[in-house]
Amino acid sequence: MTVKTTPENVAEAHKGLFHATMNLPAAAAHCGMTQKQLKLTFWEYLKYHAPDYEILKDSFEISRGEEPCSE
Repeated sequence: MTVKTTPENVAEAHKGLFHATMNLPAAAAHCGMTQKQLKLTFWEYLKYHAPDYEILKDSFEISRGEEPCSE
């Protein structure tokens, strides 16, 4: 069974990827595109949609595997 690619399906897939409620294979299957096609359209989506979260000033930074400072 194939899914017809429509602007509505693609928009839902982009929103799902943007908000991390879908992974790439699920989003591609949802809108009837290949993963490569969806990646290309999602990069375009990211160009025109700013992040919708804010980093609070009192938040702490998580170590990214770096060695701790010995101060």
